[in-house]
Amino acid sequence: MRRLAGLLVVPLLLLSAVACGSENKDSDSASSTNGLPAITKGEKFGEKPTLAKGEGEPPKELKSEVVSEGDGATTKKGDQIQVNYLGQTWDSDQPFDNSFDRGQPFDLTLGAGQVIKGWDQGLEGKKVGSRVELSIPPDLAYGDQGQGQIKPNSTLVFVVDILKSTTVPKVAKGTEVAQDNIDLPKVGTNTDGKAPSITVPKKDAPTKLVSNYIIEGDGAAVKKTDTLAVAYKGVLWKDGKEFDSSYARGGAPVSFPLAQVIPGWQEGLEGKKVGSRVLLVIPPDKGYGDQEQQGIPPKSTLVFSVDILSAS
Repeated sequence: MRRLAGLLVVPLLLLSAVACGSENKDSDSASSTNGLPAITKGEKFGEKPTLAKGEGEPPKELKSEVVSEGDGATTKKGDQIQVNYLGQTWDSDQPFDNSFDRGQPFDLTLGAGQVIKGWDQGLEGKKVGSRVELSIPPDLAYGDQGQGQIKPNSTLVFVVDILKSTTVPKVAKGTEVAQDNIDLPKVGTNTDGKAPSITVPKKDAPTKLVSNYIIEGDGAAVKKTDTLAVAYKGVLWKDGKEFDSSYARGGAPVSFPLAQVIPGWQEGLEGKKVGSRVLLVIPPDKGYGDQEQQGIPPKSTLVFSVDILSAS
């Protein structure tokens, strides 16, 4: 959880992948008719699958095969989706990670760059309720860097069950709230989908968390157990320098469970209405404390504009 898709959530899929083991070691030579590794157990949607090793050389291009098609909505870029998955490398029958064992589906915004490119591309256009098998070449996964136990230049194979998909609004829309405190940053109120301006005053930063409406929506109040889809921009109080922004990565919203982000976001967004734009001023003890964080200096006060686009 380093940077929002960096600062707040995992920037790429499965960065903390943990080997889960495979219950089936006798199916190395099995293969499916579409050239992808066979699902050797748990073939039905919702069941934890096991996968055989891939046969021969892996595909050089992304392959996205519908194992069983659901009858739900078709996913599109910008949708907030929830999935269960199991992943392993082409040349292994040992999963490096799966959500089935954790009993907690994975949430993401499709096309937001939160996950490896093979997921963003391979899951778009699939129906909710579908089971999809992906073969992802290195250039759409972790390339020549690898990741954890995933070796450099590995082709990855996933079985993904698409549980639900929610269309997310592009921007906050509601009632503008006066910004009359000269000691706090001013946030732009544009609703054109572009990043709002953030102007930090040349004053001492507040020592306590600030969470104020800029635009007040009329949706439900956010709960600490919610998974949110947001658009956001973050700057440093010290010099107003931008350090992270969903707008800079193509503008698609970012999804994350509220319980998994920095305390200033957890406390500052809980209770706020969906559809709102919120100013957060986060002191170091609610952010990253005295630790440097990917270019953010130690003991930094952080300023965010956050559009709360959906909660589930």
